[in-house]
Amino acid sequence: MRVLGIETSCDETGVALYDTEAGLLSHLLHSQVEMHARYGGVVPELASRDHIERLVPLIETVVARAGLGLPDIDAIAYTQGPGLAGALLVGASVANALAYALGKPVIGVHHLEGHLLSPLLATPAPAFPFVALLVSGGHTQFYDVRGVGDYRLLGDTLDDAAGEAFDKTAKLLGLAYPGGPALAKLAEQGRDGVVTLPRPMLDAPSLDMSFSGLKTAVRVLTQRLANEDRLDDAARADIAREFESAVVDVLAAKSLAALAASGHSTLVVAGGVGANLRLRERLVRVVEARGGRVYFPAIAFCTDNGAMIALAGALRLAHARQAGAAFDVRPRWELASG
Repeated sequence: MRVLGIETSCDETGVALYDTEAGLLSHLLHSQVEMHARYGGVVPELASRDHIERLVPLIETVVARAGLGLPDIDAIAYTQGPGLAGALLVGASVANALAYALGKPVIGVHHLEGHLLSPLLATPAPAFPFVALLVSGGHTQFYDVRGVGDYRLLGDTLDDAAGEAFDKTAKLLGLAYPGGPALAKLAEQGRDGVVTLPRPMLDAPSLDMSFSGLKTAVRVLTQRLANEDRLDDAARADIAREFESAVVDVLAAKSLAALAASGHSTLVVAGGVGANLRLRERLVRVVEARGGRVYFPAIAFCTDNGAMIALAGALRLAHARQAGAAFDVRPRWELASG
């Protein structure tokens, strides 16, 4: 079965064609980062307009690169939510119109389910059950994953997600949008132990997390150093290094606790922050030390993309998930709610 995947939840237009027997046939991604950078963040109206302009040409190119035509598609999957309402509507309208024209089934996919299942695109792929760490700009959550559609929330962030804290801290340090990758790059120049920042909820008994206080601690520190005329490039790098270390420390400790609580030995990491190299190195080291294994999606599939939506749609259809015309979007949608 060949499934066309469409992702338009925020500021990236992703399209992919996935074959349940041959794997990923082709995929393309257009990022709006350059367009939004001048505003310091995503402008929803501009994002929606850009999706309108990009989506159909991307679909045509993806299908052509696979050496196929539109009639060769067996089903269409699109991101139904969560995300920006206008952006989601672009993907939903194109997916449903194309499905109606071709007489093919269409299925709405949960954006986070796409991320959660994206490591299954790799070889080798993880086997169920496992613990999933979804860590991105909008979410930082742990799930007990026992199969497709069987997700139990173990822990959540109580305020800022890790990726959101990265971006806000980067702005405090004077870094350009998008801040997360820029902060990680700056942290490479920093020194360990020069400054000290808190590790919120590191020793708390629950699997919940909090990163707002960490961001606030950075704001207080940068203001103090600026007032003392000591906030130079070296100080910014040291702060970035310590901030990144604090986030990695919390996520590593909570990951081990989530594995212990679930009884699983496999950890799957997905989402944009999952591309952070220090986080990857730490998680591999601590999980393998306890006899487990960690799986990551390819770097290209850590951020939003059409491949993860095509895969999730194919798996949902294979598990008898009902498909049909369902032209609606869900900007707010809890993954565990189904």
